[in-house]
Amino acid sequence: MHSMDPLPLLSLVVPFYNEEEMIGQFFDRVIPTLEAIPGIRFEIVCVNDGSRDRTLQQLIFASRQDGRVRVIDLTRNFGKEAALTAAINEARGDLIVPFDADLQDPPHVIGKLVDKWREGYDVVLAKRVDREADSLLKKWTAVSFYHFHNDVSDVKIPENVGDFRLFTREVCDALKALPESCRFMKGLFAWVGYRTAVVEYVREARAAGKTHFSGWKLWNFALEGITSFSTLPLRIWTYLGLSVALLALSRAIYLAGRTLIYGVDVPGYASLATAILLLGGIQLIGIGVLGEYIGRIYLESKGRPIYLVRQRFEGAAPHV
Repeated sequence: MHSMDPLPLLSLVVPFYNEEEMIGQFFDRVIPTLEAIPGIRFEIVCVNDGSRDRTLQQLIFASRQDGRVRVIDLTRNFGKEAALTAAINEARGDLIVPFDADLQDPPHVIGKLVDKWREGYDVVLAKRVDREADSLLKKWTAVSFYHFHNDVSDVKIPENVGDFRLFTREVCDALKALPESCRFMKGLFAWVGYRTAVVEYVREARAAGKTHFSGWKLWNFALEGITSFSTLPLRIWTYLGLSVALLALSRAIYLAGRTLIYGVDVPGYASLATAILLLGGIQLIGIGVLGEYIGRIYLESKGRPIYLVRQRFEGAAPHV
């Protein structure tokens, strides 16, 4: 904590992308909730992730109305993980709380996170105990992803825990020291560790607007998470190749023995074509898995920044 300020500063960090329908409701609900939490000061760090609607203008207006609102405008849409990274990097607080603009995570839970932090924890996770607001497909895929990821990865991600959580400045500095450009924030949060507690809550339906995560984006997001924290998909192909080689060797021994005993018969082409197509498909899948990892090595080797900031707005004055 800052020696000159007896009250800790809480930074609520929020990525925004085409959320003009939500912004009014967001500040109307979040600011009174934060003001009601005893013993803290707060700031709201809003990152505009290349929105194409009036999101930026409304955020700037909000910052001019309330000096505790800061706006970071990125040069284009870099994606939620990059925008969340930007928000965390810009946060000045002793406590940092990543939060979504859609208000599916109720703001009043922030106070419960702070209460749990006062008990001496470095990280307080917000765990969803009821996902009735999500579709059946989304609930099923989420459960499947968590189970599969935790089975194949050394870094275990808590189930039904999103980005919504509280962590201290020490944890924030540890996250900022992680250099990778292909970011899977849930995995990075889990990787740094620290003393962790859990607060359970019920997730609400989206207050307005529509989600920006399609099924295809969620699939790619899941691939990012698995390949970022596990090499098991690569190792599987070693075992699969060994199994196929042993099967082929066994088949060769069987055919040689049968030929010596019964003579040569006329083979069928259907079984041969099937075997060729099967092995070709297996090889292409293996090459695809290799490509996923090589692609990430390629992106990391470029050393490009995760995001670029166009302007910062605090109060009435923009800062480049």
